[in-house]
Amino acid sequence: MDPQQMLAVAVEEARAGLAEGGIPVGAALFGPDGELLGRGHNRRVQDGDPSMHAETAAFRAAGRLRGYARTTMVTTLSPCWYCSGLVRQFGIGEVVIGESRTFTGGHDWLARHGVRITLLDDQECIRLMTDFIAAHPDLWYEDIGEPPGR
Repeated sequence: MDPQQMLAVAVEEARAGLAEGGIPVGAALFGPDGELLGRGHNRRVQDGDPSMHAETAAFRAAGRLRGYARTTMVTTLSPCWYCSGLVRQFGIGEVVIGESRTFTGGHDWLARHGVRITLLDDQECIRLMTDFIAAHPDLWYEDIGEPPGR
């Protein structure tokens, strides 16, 4: 699978989260041969659990593996520091990111620590987050932090 095909799985998850009344961020974890290991979406609103980010959900859905160095985490949005820590902690070797215009998390830090980063600048991912933030700014900033001057 190429990065855009893998991203399509994460986008499906983001849409599912939005349809449930949550934040439209989706993720998927793929094995070295492109097999889908786990997928999920941000569920912090639905579950009342601030730790249930999309990457966390996908990682948990994948279950235990003997190693993660050859896996690829695909996410619709640049991973926050919490999710960047998950990638680093478990040694996930690559992260494919749909977009980082609406939010830039820790992907530069991950790159400095040897994680391969692919930033797709995907217009659908940008539109999903831009529309959501415009419609639900308080919900978005509750998790991500207040913007400057707000």
